[in-house]
Parts: sequence; C-alpha cells; structure tokens
Amino acid sequence: MKIAISGKGGVGKTTISAFLVKALEEMGRKVLAIDADPSPHLARVLGFKNASNIRPIAEMQELLQERSERNGPFYKLNPKVDDLPEKFMQQKGNVRLMVVGAIQQGGAGCACADNAVLKSLLNMLLLSQDEDIVLDMEAGVEHLGRGTISSVDHLLVVVQPYKGSLETAKKIEKLAKDLGLNHLEFVANNVEDESDIDFIVSELGRRPIGIFWSSKDVRKAERVSLPLYDACPQCMKAAKDLLKQLEQQR
Repeated sequence: MKIAISGKGGVGKTTISAFLVKALEEMGRKVLAIDADPSPHLARVLGFKNASNIRPIAEMQELLQERSERNGPFYKLNPKVDDLPEKFMQQKGNVRLMVVGAIQQGGAGCACADNAVLKSLLNMLLLSQDEDIVLDMEAGVEHLGRGTISSVDHLLVVVQPYKGSLETAKKIEKLAKDLGLNHLEFVANNVEDESDIDFIVSELGRRPIGIFWSSKDVRKAERVSLPLYDACPQCMKAAKDLLKQLEQQR
C-alpha cells in the first residue's frame, strides 16, 4: 500500500505516521517512510539518528530521468523500493527513511520542484507483496493542488476536534475528489472523550476510520526525542486496527 497522511498543521500527522510505520513493521512488513514536510521531524520520532545526512529526494531527478528513458523501442524498468540508492535513505530494522528536504532559509521559495520529483518517484515505484509506503505530507492543501499524491492507495486526513482542523479537512476532501482519489478517510487524533468524536462526526458527516486518544506519555516522549511508538501501547493498537480496515478496503 501507498498511504499518505495529510491535514492541517499541528494536528499530529507526523505522530500518526510514526505509529503506522511501526505498526506495519511489527506486522512483518517492509516500510518506506517518506518525510515530505518542509520542516521534517519523522526521523526524530522514529528514532533515526543523523537523518540530516540523508540526501533529499529532490536530488534524485537525474536518477528518475535515467530510469524512465527509452532504450530503442523499450522503456527501462521502473525501480523497486529495494533498488533505490542507499545515499538517499537510512535503514533501521525493516524501515527505510527518505526525506524530500527542508527549507533552509527565509525567501528560499516553495518546494514545488521537490514535490515534482516526489510525484515522479511515487508514480514509478513498484512494491512487492510485503512492502508499504507511508508519506508524512506537508501541512495544508498545497500537495493536492500540485497532484503530488495522485498515485497513492489511501489518503488519511488527520483531524482534531476543533473547527480549524475540520475546515482544512473538508478542503482536502474536496481537492482529493478533484484528483479522483476515492480512498480518503479521516483519522481523529488527540481525542479526549466521546463528545469530541460526536463533534467531529457532526462536522464531517461520518465517523473517523481511526481514533487516537490523547496521551500524556506521547507528549513526554516527543519532548525528550524518544521514539513515540514505545510510549503508547494504546496508540499502537489503534494504528494496527486502522491498517486492518485499510486492508479490507483493497
């Protein structure tokens, strides 16, 4: 599966991405985790060290062009996940991490070119039966306007029980429909009680496919840069239950 995680800034996209990545690994899967946020944090919450040494995906342009060239009447084969150069990733167990790249200074411009390379990579990558991709997307709706994730199997929109989060989620849903993405689901994060769920349902018109309850342990782990998945067994169960539902939709 190719799973993209979207939503308004601050709703917990990276947190949910980390739990899904670890849940997939514990289920015996090989996972390619891609941090597509211009302010990347996925490496830290997954417990990767020296992630700044990874060459950003934006530098893969020549590789992608090379692998999509025509050789006479034939096209070269699309790359597999295990065929990607190690210089563009780090590996920890069965999880590989790639980053699109961070904005390094003010006035540097948008990440349009970086996302164009990411879109090409997602379109080209072939997955084996035991491989999955989890994308931690940038906040907001820009990646949908650029069509970056048009080839994913599932778009998960993370929401919290407040209006700003839910308004952004509805915009994402509309743009996803324009792209023809039919497998969009909402995931509730930082939920305190059933009244929070009722509020989300009243705004979105349906119940989230996954619910992650508020956890002080997750907040504490994040503050001291510990892997989040070790801090909340309840969150890990929620992630695995969510993945099972996605598998049933295939």
